[in-house]
Amino acid sequence: MKFSIFLNPQIPGSGYAAEENAKARRPIGRDTESYQKLLHEVREIAVHADQLGFDALMMTEHHFHSEGMEFSVNPLMFLTDLAARTERILLAPLGLVLPAWDPIRAAEDVALLDQFCKGRLRLGVARGYQNRWMNVLGQRWHAAAARSDGSASDTRNFDVFGEVLKIMKMAWTQETLRYKSDVLDYQVPYPFEGIEGWPALEWTRTFGAPGELSEDGKVQAVSVCPRPYQNPHPELWQPFTISDRSVIRAAQEDILPWMFTPNPDDHAAKAKLYQEESAKQGRHYKLGEHTGILKIVGIADTTEEAINTFGRSIPKDFAAFFGPFGYLEVLRKKEDEKHKPISPEKGDAKRMNDVEMALFGTPDDVKRGIQRMLDRMPDLEWFGLYMQGQQGVLPLDTVKRNLELFATKVIPEFP
Repeated sequence: MKFSIFLNPQIPGSGYAAEENAKARRPIGRDTESYQKLLHEVREIAVHADQLGFDALMMTEHHFHSEGMEFSVNPLMFLTDLAARTERILLAPLGLVLPAWDPIRAAEDVALLDQFCKGRLRLGVARGYQNRWMNVLGQRWHAAAARSDGSASDTRNFDVFGEVLKIMKMAWTQETLRYKSDVLDYQVPYPFEGIEGWPALEWTRTFGAPGELSEDGKVQAVSVCPRPYQNPHPELWQPFTISDRSVIRAAQEDILPWMFTPNPDDHAAKAKLYQEESAKQGRHYKLGEHTGILKIVGIADTTEEAINTFGRSIPKDFAAFFGPFGYLEVLRKKEDEKHKPISPEKGDAKRMNDVEMALFGTPDDVKRGIQRMLDRMPDLEWFGLYMQGQQGVLPLDTVKRNLELFATKVIPEFP
């Protein structure tokens, strides 16, 4: 088993835990002094995790978060900064929201970071679920936020995601790229018949990639440079796979799915579906292999102390921000009414612990929680610490100490 941390960067002094400060600096997302504090904390955590022996550091992509939560505007650029400060830890945007990107620009930027860190990159790819920014940045492809509801808009997002990823893979693996996409109304080159009047014709004939120029001197293909450091490209990951359709797509594309399914039995069922669909593609994974699970972790001398320390500030922010997106559903218990939404009042730290969205307690409590998953999926490959309500909320020393306890008291039990 391998261990990762998932940073959902939060600007210190934002959210309900620092309500007066957040209001005074509104919008705190544009406050330079506050953002510099975020940069300092994330850098400190990244270096600490690298030195402690964590296997990977993950970060999402979001835009326009003026409130200060989920403040990871450009994970590729952010991780480039962290790559220069760390030595061995894997770096993973989890994930790059493909329907908001030009496929060639995305392929270039990914290849650059992979070259910078000499293969320490793992690339998470996502569809985007927040309409405030996804609808703006996805407009070129007429792609809106995904809701995983099977609607026409959801299907369009699904199709655009697949086509952008297809073009990115072509850019990484082919010396020259020539392609016409009906899904995106996208042509390489443009116009597709060829670009006339390229001034450096002889230079390209002599030194360029074979096939870039046609016999009559038109640019008929392009060579996307550089290629990734890893061959053919970084391993692909996908966050937070819940729907069966996304699990099946991940298996078809050999993408490692990170799942936000707290209950070990539910996760095992998704892992079983992934295993079966992968086998149809000729990839025979053991149960849990090539999958990851994410949980909030808080360690202290007692369960009560852990809940008080790490659960004190999570529920209100989590319920207020993530609740309207449907994420309170991960807190559902069997005794809850099936067709009634989970109310924000039920989103407390104790319930998070009860349903195993969080593992709050002593090192032994956390180890038992991990073992419950391994009892159902002996070959579970990745376990991720979701740091919601920690960085940006708790004192930095408390956050670093939690990582240190996990690295020294928990990780050695799961070689």
